[in-house]
Amino acid sequence: MPNLFEGKNVIVQGITGAHGQFQTKAMLKAGTNVVAGTTPGKGGQSIENLPVYNSIQELQEDFQVDISVIFVPAPFAKSAIIEAIDAQIPLIITVTEGIPLHDMLQVYERLQKSATSTLLGPNSPGALLPGVNKLGIIPTAFSKPGTVGIVSRSGTLTYETMAGLSEKGVGQKYVIGIGGDMIHGLGYQACLQLFQDDPDVDQIVMIGEIGGTEEIDAALFIKNHVTKPVYSYIAGHHAPTGVQLGHAGAILGSKHESAAAKTRVLKVSGAKTATSITELISLVK
Repeated sequence: MPNLFEGKNVIVQGITGAHGQFQTKAMLKAGTNVVAGTTPGKGGQSIENLPVYNSIQELQEDFQVDISVIFVPAPFAKSAIIEAIDAQIPLIITVTEGIPLHDMLQVYERLQKSATSTLLGPNSPGALLPGVNKLGIIPTAFSKPGTVGIVSRSGTLTYETMAGLSEKGVGQKYVIGIGGDMIHGLGYQACLQLFQDDPDVDQIVMIGEIGGTEEIDAALFIKNHVTKPVYSYIAGHHAPTGVQLGHAGAILGSKHESAAAKTRVLKVSGAKTATSITELISLVK
């Protein structure tokens, strides 16, 4: 996977909404090169001295776009994502949560036909490359530039891990939240491959949850394709079967989807495993 996260020109879809405005200001403050934004019917306005367009098509007459960050409300998010795919934007980051499952099925189908666009999210805090790009809502105050790659399904656990590592002097090259929805874009394997291929990354942190099999697939990928040290933590060690843990994708349906089962597979695959965030942070060199 090319390093899409270092794209230069960033736009914000839904820039005139309260959330979009607030996070645009934060991204600009972090040094991200946000060049413009879109909101249908709000073209001609200005947010944080950035021009607002009615559509990406209009915007692309004035700017090349490498990344779009989407803060569009859930009922309209499908159209916003598909608009970005049709505009051939290389990286589309969707922070929006609560997008209906059938909407994401249509988005997924469109993505399969795209040779140019990659989706991160939805229900994702985005990605942070400390000192380079803030793409979404991950707080820069907890980060420190460095050489660790973090990938996680949980936003809150991501922040806690990032803050703990920074406090002990361990910086990060990437902090990526893949989102907790059942249907989403980039997953563990793509992020692990990115970290493996990047010579600036020397350690990898992977945070998972109960439910589904993505962490098990990731464990097999680690075993076969990752040579760098991987430290992992699966949330939900005490969750009873059938419980939902925060995300739509984190429903413990069987013992094979439990935190204990996933931890065992990760350990056998060569990852160094922890049973708490505190232990995870202590493992990283």
